[in-house]
Amino acid sequence: MSAYEKTVLKMLHYSGAAHLLSPWLRGSGVVFMLHHVLPGGGLAPGFAPNAGLEVTPEFLDEVIQLVKDKGYRLVSLDEAADCLKSGKDQAAPFAVFTLDDGYRDNYEHAWPVFRAHGCPFTIFVAPDIADGTCALWWRGLEFLIASSESIDLELAGERFSGPAGTPEEKCGMFQRMYWPLRNCPETEQREWIKTACSAAGIDLDAYCREQAMSWDQIRTINRDPLCTIGAHTMGHHALKKLDAGEAMWEIVASRDRIAVELGETPQTFAYPYGDETSAGPEEFEMVRQAGFTVAVTTRKGMVFAEHRDHLTALPRFSLNGDYQQCELTDVLLTGAPFAMYNRLQRVVTA
Repeated sequence: MSAYEKTVLKMLHYSGAAHLLSPWLRGSGVVFMLHHVLPGGGLAPGFAPNAGLEVTPEFLDEVIQLVKDKGYRLVSLDEAADCLKSGKDQAAPFAVFTLDDGYRDNYEHAWPVFRAHGCPFTIFVAPDIADGTCALWWRGLEFLIASSESIDLELAGERFSGPAGTPEEKCGMFQRMYWPLRNCPETEQREWIKTACSAAGIDLDAYCREQAMSWDQIRTINRDPLCTIGAHTMGHHALKKLDAGEAMWEIVASRDRIAVELGETPQTFAYPYGDETSAGPEEFEMVRQAGFTVAVTTRKGMVFAEHRDHLTALPRFSLNGDYQQCELTDVLLTGAPFAMYNRLQRVVTA
C-alpha cells in the first residue's frame, strides 16, 4: 500500500464519510487473510520485500478486538458459507479469519491469540510445505538479493544485472525480478530459484522445513475445535498456469493427502496467489467438482449475499504488514474502499 493510499484511507476514517456508507457497502461479512504472524512481523527496517506477508501477534489481537467491538460475529468459514446458503438476513455481519500455507508461526504465535478470543480460524495447508520440499521462491529471491552486493542473472530470457549493495538497490532489484519470476511456468520457476539459491549457498528446502508446521503440529492444532484445516494445492501452484489435468491433480492430491494425515477430508480450499491471473471460473468449478464446499481467493472485497451462488470464489481482506494500523482496518471494514476498487460490483469472478 502506497503512502498516498494510506493517506486517503485515513482521510476517509477521520472524516466519517466511509462509515456513513457502511450499512450498504459492508455486505454480509468479511473473510480476513493472513500468512505469517510473528513478533515484529512486518516491521523490519531496510530490505524486507516480503514484510507485507507478516503481521505481529499484537496487531492480530487488535483486529479481532476491533471486529468484536463493531458487533461482528466470529465464525468459521464453514459457518459463513452456511449463513450465505441460508439466504436469511443476519442480525450482525460475520468475520472469518484464515491463514495461508501452514507456517510454524501460525502454531506458535497466532493460535494463542485466537484461543484468547475464542475466535475460529482456518489454516490452508499445502502438503509440500508441510513436508519441507516446497521452493518458497518469493523468499528465495529475497535471500538471493539480500546476500549479494550485485546481481547478474538471466531469467525468462532477460538479463538482470546491477548493484544490490544498499537497501534501496536491493528493493529495486527485487521489484524488477519479482514479476518475471512469478510469471514463469511453474516448473521452470521452481527450478530457476533452486539453482540460483544453491549457487549462492542458500538451502531453500532447509528454510521451508524451518518455517513450516510439521504434520504432528498440524494434527495437534486441528484437534482444537476453533481450528479448521483446509487445502491449498500440493505445491502452492498457481492453478491457472497449469493445464487442466495438472490443476485438478494439485487440488485432489492436496485434499487426499490432508485426509490421510488428519483422518478427515478437508471441505475448504484457498487458491495459491488467488488473483485473477492465478484462478478463474474454470478453477472455481474444478474446486467445486473436487467436493469442496467453500473456497477463497485473494480478490479484494467484502462478502455479500450474492456470493451464495459463488461459494468457491469468495473474496478476502488482506491483513498485512503494510498497514498495521487499526484506523486503516476500520475504514476498510466499511466496504467503501473495496466498492471503489471493484467499481461497485459486489461479485467479481471473471
